[in-house]
Amino acid sequence: MLIIGPHLSIAGGFKKAGEEAVKIEANTFQFFTRNPRGGKAKALDPKDVAGLRQIIDDQRFGPLLAHAPYTLNMCSAKPETREFARMVFKEDLLRLEELPCELYNFHPGSHTGQGVEKGVAGIVQILNEEMWADQKTTVVLETMSGKGTEIGRCFEELKMIIDQVDLPDKMGVCLDTCHVYSAGYDVVGNLGGVLEEFDRIIGLDYLKCLHLNDSMMPFNSNKDRHQKIGLGTLGTETFKQIVTHPQLKDLPFFLETPQEDTLAYQKEIELLRSF
Repeated sequence: MLIIGPHLSIAGGFKKAGEEAVKIEANTFQFFTRNPRGGKAKALDPKDVAGLRQIIDDQRFGPLLAHAPYTLNMCSAKPETREFARMVFKEDLLRLEELPCELYNFHPGSHTGQGVEKGVAGIVQILNEEMWADQKTTVVLETMSGKGTEIGRCFEELKMIIDQVDLPDKMGVCLDTCHVYSAGYDVVGNLGGVLEEFDRIIGLDYLKCLHLNDSMMPFNSNKDRHQKIGLGTLGTETFKQIVTHPQLKDLPFFLETPQEDTLAYQKEIELLRSF
């Protein structure tokens, strides 16, 4: 069965988020580890975590995906920004050891004018200093649209990071459909070719999950504007190809489409399952 779910708030607790996922017939979900703009993470409640574990077991959920806050920027030129990123990353990894979630996604960040190589070095330094050999979490780099000084606009930049990490077996990639299309990878007209390129440069074994987002922007725009499935420049047929592709269909898919409420995701889940 297709492993698919929405992005849910955990403000009411992990168990409630799990219940919301079940209500809309999802079998996974993504959540921010804390406020997406930063701040302290809410203390974990063991009973709440146990409740989520029970739902995952009962409903046979696929892997969940934790998402770092947008303010985490390991490659900033500002030392204080990088130290904040280190603190959040370290704290999140420790918290995930207590949660039934083994995937942690973050945006590689913006090098803020230092250049890609120096930016990558900053990311790698923090990853190597804060990850450990027996952690259960796979740290996932997200593909980016390429706006401004973002790192991760191309597969080669993600490969640069993975190649320099001491624990590459603890690393992965999340392919965001909106982002890669805006970055110049034609998943609409040549999905097979994009996957071949990913495999050649990074290796498909590193592809751990996908963000399913249509886009408000044209191909190769380098702009990040998500749209509901089928209502943007990627179109419904592209998502049919993605969720049925033999190299992708067994991976977890996470919706980050702009919705008014959680129930609005249900129609997208039903559509994608219909394929």
